[in-house]
Amino acid sequence: MRATGIVRRIDELGRVVIPKEIRRTLRIREGDPLEIYTDKDGEVILKKYSPIGEISSFAKDYTESLFRALGHIACICDRDMVVSASGVPRKELWDKPISRDLEAAIQNRQVVNVNRQSGGRMLAVTNEEDAAAYTAQVICPIIADGESIGAVLLLSREQNAKMGDTELKVAETTASIVGRQMEQ
Repeated sequence: MRATGIVRRIDELGRVVIPKEIRRTLRIREGDPLEIYTDKDGEVILKKYSPIGEISSFAKDYTESLFRALGHIACICDRDMVVSASGVPRKELWDKPISRDLEAAIQNRQVVNVNRQSGGRMLAVTNEEDAAAYTAQVICPIIADGESIGAVLLLSREQNAKMGDTELKVAETTASIVGRQMEQ
């Protein structure tokens, strides 16, 4: 755990303010749920709650199935990070913060189906990578209880790869299944 040097007092209602700098760095927005943990040393730990993170074992099964069936890199992410990825080394995408462009696409419920051959602009998946590495991508938001909570992504780095209606429908169906699972 890293000390920030910032100290805040608890008010009479038991509230404490998380400084703006920390909220911005950790992408904590108004209304975001936080999980509260305690340990035996008396520490209180706040962790951003991810409903999709709750089904990470299922997410891995979904991405593995998508990768095997379509041959494309498959990812499931929440609004902050990649929860599961198949078709690439685990440390390349898994548990990495998503890019601002991808976060905006999820927030705006934007369905993306782009191919470099057609002159489309690729979105970077994480902050640490270059969108130019991809030749085709499909991004479908996951909607649960009327809220956009993440996305299903199909990606390709192969020359002349093209994502069409089949990949789009598969990603939309998977996003719908994950969304319904989150509502239960």
